Amino acid sequence: MDEAEHDERLAAGFAAGDERCMEAVYRRWRPLVHALAQRSLGDEREAEDVTQQVFLAAWRGRSRYRPGPGGLGAWLTGITRHKVADALEARTRRARAAAAAARVAPATGSASGAPRPVAEQAVDRLVVLGELARLPSAQQRVMRLAFYGDLTQAQIADRTGLPLGTVKSHMRRALHQLRRSLPEAAPALR
Repeated sequence: MDEAEHDERLAAGFAAGDERCMEAVYRRWRPLVHALAQRSLGDEREAEDVTQQVFLAAWRGRSRYRPGPGGLGAWLTGITRHKVADALEARTRRARAAAAAARVAPATGSASGAPRPVAEQAVDRLVVLGELARLPSAQQRVMRLAFYGDLTQAQIADRTGLPLGTVKSHMRRALHQLRRSLPEAAPALR
């Protein structure tokens, strides 16, 4: 079997929902997707995030895949371009928020005694809120009740009607995701 036939079989299995084909598709096209993201974004961490987003979006949208010129590789390239554009737009929004906060906020002291601009604190809050918004709705709800409502896990279980174990699981998964997406804040999340 030549490479084109192999790619067609992978694409057909992928579109049909075969998880083994998904793994093979990831191994086959990850280097291409990552290289495109890295070249466009110039940041390894963002490129890795975009690469994961591309394959997640492709898997979720596999029913919309239609073979065409370039096959699955071309389809994944198109998804990559959209995800790169989203990442660049998010970068622009963060930069605008930081610039706006810097224009209006004076510096204040931090816990270590070193001055920490209020602008940085505002940007940190915006970033955390953005990452919270990316969590699944059940995890968002648990985290918001815990941190903004100052409720214990048992109180959250009572309020939501969820079993305590489910509340704990949602919180653990949410904190794990936040640790991965907010590496500079990870010590504070432990």
